[in-house]
Amino acid sequence: MCSESGGILDDVIAYRISKKDFLLVVNSSNIEKDFDWVASHSQDAHVENITDQMALLALQGPASEEVLKAAKLDASELMRFHLITTKLFDVDCLLARTGYTGEDGFEIFFSSSHTEIWDKLLEIGTDFGIKPVGLGARDTLRLEAGLMLYGNDIDEKTTPLEAPLSWTVKFDCDFIGKSALEKQQVERKLVGFEILGTNRIARKDNAVLVDDLKAGIVTSGNFSPTLSKSIGFCFVPVSVSNEQTIQIEIGNKPYDAKVTGTRFYKRG
Repeated sequence: MCSESGGILDDVIAYRISKKDFLLVVNSSNIEKDFDWVASHSQDAHVENITDQMALLALQGPASEEVLKAAKLDASELMRFHLITTKLFDVDCLLARTGYTGEDGFEIFFSSSHTEIWDKLLEIGTDFGIKPVGLGARDTLRLEAGLMLYGNDIDEKTTPLEAPLSWTVKFDCDFIGKSALEKQQVERKLVGFEILGTNRIARKDNAVLVDDLKAGIVTSGNFSPTLSKSIGFCFVPVSVSNEQTIQIEIGNKPYDAKVTGTRFYKRG
């Protein structure tokens, strides 16, 4: 979702529920900003903020489809980024095959009054090794999968052409920010990196050096349990190439790092 200047207002998912009804899922930190922006551009459409009425539960991992099947909900035909209206434990809900982990998974939307869904899923999922996890684990997974975090990797000062999100804008149709993006001379890009020779972790705003000169900043960094190495995202000049060695300052000391794509892990 772009501003007039082409900056990223938020990274959202829009679902079409019916011919005239849409569900917009936004970042929790941007609820009011996004609602005000959409409402101000709604023309004759009705826009309603139902955040406080709804709960979103993310069921993620290779066994997620089997857990739903054990709960008498067959989602085997549901395609990625598609959404259906269904029932789970006799509760009306919306089910989408998506997530923020890089694994197969589902996001379940239902009335926030039905907290029993959490307990019942944990109970049914016991035989599948289900576990409740928090934002720390999710952050590691999304980084390994090459998924950007709004506020860290992308923001209103970043355009989809600088981040690897050019696929989200189609220049054969009109959209807010199109004119600015058509004129943009891209000078920087978001890339992945692997720290070489150490497991020290780069953190947001650590300096990135190219040929011993500061040329960018780290936006995300963490240790990858899957890959057993320190990884992250950073902005560098567009002239920097894949596999090129750069330096990341950690604790005022430069460490060699290899430029990579933003996707470190792809599920089989």
